[in-house]
Amino acid sequence: MTYDVHAHIVPIELMKLLRHRGHDYGIEVIHDDSGEELLRLAGTKVIGPFPQELYDLDARLRAMERGGVDIQLVSHRTDFSAYALDPEAGARYARDFNRILAEEVSRYPDRLLALGTVPLQAPSAAADELAYIVGDLGMVGVEIATTVDGVHLVDAGLDPFWEVANQLRCLVLMHPYDPLGGYDLSRHFLSNIFGRPAESTIAMGHLLFGGVLERYPDLVICMVHGGGYMPYQLGRWEKGYKVVPHLTAENISKSPLEFVRHLYFDSLVHFPEALSFLMDLVGPTQMVVGTDYPYPMHERAPAAFIDSIPRLTNEAREMILHGNVSRILKGIRR
Repeated sequence: MTYDVHAHIVPIELMKLLRHRGHDYGIEVIHDDSGEELLRLAGTKVIGPFPQELYDLDARLRAMERGGVDIQLVSHRTDFSAYALDPEAGARYARDFNRILAEEVSRYPDRLLALGTVPLQAPSAAADELAYIVGDLGMVGVEIATTVDGVHLVDAGLDPFWEVANQLRCLVLMHPYDPLGGYDLSRHFLSNIFGRPAESTIAMGHLLFGGVLERYPDLVICMVHGGGYMPYQLGRWEKGYKVVPHLTAENISKSPLEFVRHLYFDSLVHFPEALSFLMDLVGPTQMVVGTDYPYPMHERAPAAFIDSIPRLTNEAREMILHGNVSRILKGIRR
């Protein structure tokens, strides 16, 4: 049994809805010069185009078979969180998105589980939506971006959301979006191969040193891309905690390492040696499989990649492939 916690989806019914009623939310469907569909959010932010595999469930299931994935925890392409929308419109959009996604995964309940979206630009509504998608729609958690339309998570007034996530103990998958805004990363694919891991690292640092993980110890957060650059630089975090506590320890009462070992990390690091280092650092109990399907950087044979870890034990292998996700799913308080 293999779970994939990091796989993206866009239900085709959502695109149909946006083509006909996108203006109700502040979303406009437009086209680029080649005819590909794009979305314009709140009149300014343009996202897309989108790989056809995001919509195609048959292609998804074939890819899962080829890669040895039994169950995907599917989540939206991060752009579709639509935090740029007006708060009230964003709440309506999230509700309609989640209902459509729940219907989509219900077609293959033994192969797909859903991570919904919530309107973080409206924190109280986000809290209500999280309770709804887990309690009423049966979703297993939520995907959130690393910022709320450019605002750091610790500065966005998200305590109502964190409180509900803490109570439910559902999975919160944190995914980078608009990496390192303000920097020109348009060349050499840098926005992806450099910017996304950096964005995740910064977001994790804010949550940790900003005290969110201290105040909400039951949060079940998974960082994609193996936690970005954290594993290699965690020693620097520890050093800063010890030598400049007046700057680093204002909101926390224990070392960064202790918090980090409470988080989960997906396996999408591309080097067996890097994955081995992560496993030695946080332990196999905190690692899960992630593929980033269907994007070019996605891992096509995740179970084989786990098997390539040097000195991997059978017990650790089983934890990473399915045991840890099974434990998370059983721990959700519906």
